[in-house]
Amino acid sequence: MGFLKTIASHFDALIGYASMRAIESPSPLDDQQWLTYWVLYSLTTLFELSCYRVLVWFPLWPYMKLLFCIWLVLPIFNGAAFIYENYVRKYVRIGSYVSSNYSMEQRRAIQLMSLDARKAVERYIERYGPEAFERVINAAEKEARKH
Repeated sequence: MGFLKTIASHFDALIGYASMRAIESPSPLDDQQWLTYWVLYSLTTLFELSCYRVLVWFPLWPYMKLLFCIWLVLPIFNGAAFIYENYVRKYVRIGSYVSSNYSMEQRRAIQLMSLDARKAVERYIERYGPEAFERVINAAEKEARKH
């Protein structure tokens, strides 16, 4: 039990360090992983606080919580990203609105993009016009059909 206690006591420090590294990295993928982790950890803690009187009688709870957190964090499992992709993403569609100024194909393409990519595309359309964006979409479709 001493080994697990040592891991659990240093786990938060490792998570904090990894979260700070994710904030400083240019990639949004690790940001998604860590934001999802912290949301799930917060929900787990809220559950734990709400059900404390019942969980006191369940001696394996701290170990189950530790294993759950390890599953969420470790890159070999990537549990937080798994939960986000398979359960959360279906219900959260923030930023899915696209202006009706674009054609249906353009709106579909823009909705599939990340927020940063969407902003770049909108700047491109402002600069070169919707016809240029249409040519880019057609070229991408042709390229995709080749493969």
